[in-house]
Amino acid sequence: MNLTPLTRRLASLGLALLITLLLAAGPAGTVYQLQPAASRLTWTGHADIGTYAPSGTLQLRASTLRYDGRRLRAARVTVDMRSLHHDNAQLREHLRGADFFDVEQFPTAEFRLQSTSGGQARGLLTIKGVAQPVTFPLTLTRGAAGELRLRGTASIDRTRFGIRYNSRSFFAGVGDQAIRNDFQLAFDVVAQPETVADGQPVKP
Repeated sequence: MNLTPLTRRLASLGLALLITLLLAAGPAGTVYQLQPAASRLTWTGHADIGTYAPSGTLQLRASTLRYDGRRLRAARVTVDMRSLHHDNAQLREHLRGADFFDVEQFPTAEFRLQSTSGGQARGLLTIKGVAQPVTFPLTLTRGAAGELRLRGTASIDRTRFGIRYNSRSFFAGVGDQAIRNDFQLAFDVVAQPETVADGQPVKP
């Protein structure tokens, strides 16, 4: 088949573009499994007046990360909302109820990573079935045994997920019962490389 000069040039350009895209994509990375027992997730809320700042914990479920040796390329992290804990039983049950996280109807929350750059992670956080973009600082270190450790603190506006209880932004006259819209979610999580039968890391 004879190709015209224009056809050959277009074919060459198409091949060059494909190669460029493949090189830009880079390796998919090694699959890591998050270790819930070795990880810690701590929440802190704030009264709108005064210094009251209750704090408690949440548990993570098994989740998957991909790391290419330089940066985190993908992550899907699931939080067990039914594990939401505070030492005060009355506050704990209120937070688990419909005024706040309604854990019976929405037993999990999820974060899906979209990108990392300049020490910042960006992705979609889903709480109570509502997905919103979030950005937060992320520190990643690699241990001697090949494990990953990810640390950071995300500041989250609860009202963006429909949690408006005693928010001054939506209710007047709540007085000293007002609760700040934002709460902090601090994480210190550990992930181990997923291995196959021969003990080698899984690479997609």
